[in-house]
Amino acid sequence: MQKSIQKIALLKIENLKIEFGKTKSENIAVENINLSLAKGKALGIVGESGSGKSITALAIIGLLPPKANITQGSIEFEGVDLLLLSKRERRKYRGQKISMIFQEPMTSLNPVMRCGKQVQESIILNQQLNKKQAKELTIELFEKVNLPRPKEIYKSYPHQLSGGQKQRIIIAMAIANNPDILIADEPTTALDVTVQKEIISLLKDLRDEYEMGLIFISHDLGVIKEVADDVMVMYDGKVVETGSVNKIFNSPKHPYTKGLLACRPSINTNLKRLPEIDDIVNGQNHLEKSEKKIHHPIGHPKPTLDVIDLTKKYTSKRGLIGNKRIIIKAVDNISFKVYPGETLGLVGESGCGKTTLSRAILRLIEPNKGSVFFNEKNLMKLNKASLKDQRKKINIIFQDPYSSLNPRICIGEAIMEPMLVHKLYGNNQIRKNRVLELLEKVGLREEHYNRFPHEFSGGQRQRIVIARTLALNPKFIICDEAVSALDVSVQAKVLNLLNDLKDEFGFTYIFISHDLNVVRYMSDRLIVMKDGKIVEVGNADQIYNNPSSDYTKSLIDAVPIS
Repeated sequence: MQKSIQKIALLKIENLKIEFGKTKSENIAVENINLSLAKGKALGIVGESGSGKSITALAIIGLLPPKANITQGSIEFEGVDLLLLSKRERRKYRGQKISMIFQEPMTSLNPVMRCGKQVQESIILNQQLNKKQAKELTIELFEKVNLPRPKEIYKSYPHQLSGGQKQRIIIAMAIANNPDILIADEPTTALDVTVQKEIISLLKDLRDEYEMGLIFISHDLGVIKEVADDVMVMYDGKVVETGSVNKIFNSPKHPYTKGLLACRPSINTNLKRLPEIDDIVNGQNHLEKSEKKIHHPIGHPKPTLDVIDLTKKYTSKRGLIGNKRIIIKAVDNISFKVYPGETLGLVGESGCGKTTLSRAILRLIEPNKGSVFFNEKNLMKLNKASLKDQRKKINIIFQDPYSSLNPRICIGEAIMEPMLVHKLYGNNQIRKNRVLELLEKVGLREEHYNRFPHEFSGGQRQRIVIARTLALNPKFIICDEAVSALDVSVQAKVLNLLNDLKDEFGFTYIFISHDLNVVRYMSDRLIVMKDGKIVEVGNADQIYNNPSSDYTKSLIDAVPIS
C-alpha cells in the first residue's frame, strides 16, 4: 500500500556524514545526523561555531563547499532522497521548495545592486512573472516583512539600510517563492535585542501563515526557546541531545547542553565568574560561587573620565535630487563621569550613538563641541603628540576582531606593533618577551606567535585584540561590542578574562553592548542611550529591576528568557 503523504515527514535526514577532502577521521565535519521536520513545525539546532550546524544546513539545500563530501546517509524531502537527484533536478528544490536565510545579510546582498532588484531577480528566475509583476510582488513582500517605506527601500542599496532592515530583505527573498521549508542560519546574531525580537516574531508569523517547516540555527538557547517546538543540540559534529523545548530547558541531560544554558548571563546571574562549557563537559567545573563584587564610585571625588556636553553632528542630503540638508546629532550634548576601578555599561540599539560616542571620546572622530577630561587633562585641547601619549593610557577594543587585525602579519607582530609606535620596552627581544607574556595572559601559547589571524577562531582573535590592547599598559579600556558576535561559551571566557584583568590591573572600563543581560552582568553603573541622548543612568541592577524610562523597559522586555 502506498504511503499517504501525511505520514511522510516534510524533511527527514538519516545517518548523515560529511567529510572534507579524503575520507580521514580527522576530516569529519558531521556524522550520524538524524532529524525529522513536520509541516508547520520549528526545529531549533543549537551549538557553538564548528559544531556542524551550518554545514548540515548547507547539505540540505545542496550548497556544500567544494571540498566537502557527503559520504553516508540520506536527505529526504517529502519522501524523495535529494542526494540521488542530479544537480539540475536538485536546483528545482532550492529556493522554491527549500529556502535559506544566511547569517550575515551584508554578504548575502550585492552591494552595487538595489535591494528591490535583487529580490525581483529571484522571483523572475523561479516564477513565470514579468518585470512589472515581479516588482509589485517584491513591494508586497517588503510590506509583509514589515519594512518601512517599501517603495523607497526597493530603490535603496544595502549600505543605506540598518542590519535589521537588511535581514528583512533576505527574509523577503527567502519566502518569495512560498517554500515548504525555511532554514534560518543565525539570523539574529549581533542584532539589537529589539530587532532580534521583531525578526523572531516575523519568522513565527510567516511559519504559521505559510505552514512552513522552520529550521532555526543558533548558538543561543535563549533565542531557540522563543522559536522552536523541538531542539537538537550539536557538539563536535554530532547530535548529543534532542527533545522538546520544555524537556531541553527544564531537564537537560548532556553536560554540553547544561553548559550552554549555564554560561549565558541572565537576569539571575550574579556570580563572580561565569561557568565555562569546557569545565562542565569535562566534569571539572570549579566555579566560584561567590557573588560578583559591585564597585561603588562613592569615595572617589575625582573621576577618571569626565565627559561634558559632548556633541557630534553629521549632515545628510535627502530629497529626490539630494537638495535637502538634514542635521543629524549622533551624539547630542552628552555628559557623564567614570570613576576609578568601575565598569560603566553603555547600552542602546544600533544607531543610538554608542560607537560614535566612544570614538569621539578618543578623538578618533572629532566632536563638534564638548570636553573630555581624562585624569583632569582635556583631550579636546591636546595637540597630536600629547594626544598620542594619552592614548597609551586609554584604549579601545573593537567589535570585529578580524577587521582589527592585519591579515598579512602574524599575531605576534600585531601585538608588538603598538609597542613600536610608542617606542616602549627598548628593543625587539624585550618586546617579543612581553608579547609572549601577553599571549599567556589571554590564554594563548608561544607557538601562536607566528600564526596569522585567519588561523584562529573568532574568540581567539578577540583574545589577540585584547592582548594588543594590554601591550600599552592602559588603565582605561573602552570595550565596544567586544563580545556581541561570539558564541555564548566563548563570550563567557572573554567576559571572565576581562573581569580577571580588571581585578589584576585595576582597569576602568566603559562596556558597550546592545545585550542588556551581558552589560548588566559586567557593569557597576549603566547608561541607556537613544537617538544620541542619555535617557537613563544609574546602578545597573536598579535600572534592570526598576527601569524608569519606557525605552529601557522595551529593551528589557525584548531580552529572551533562558
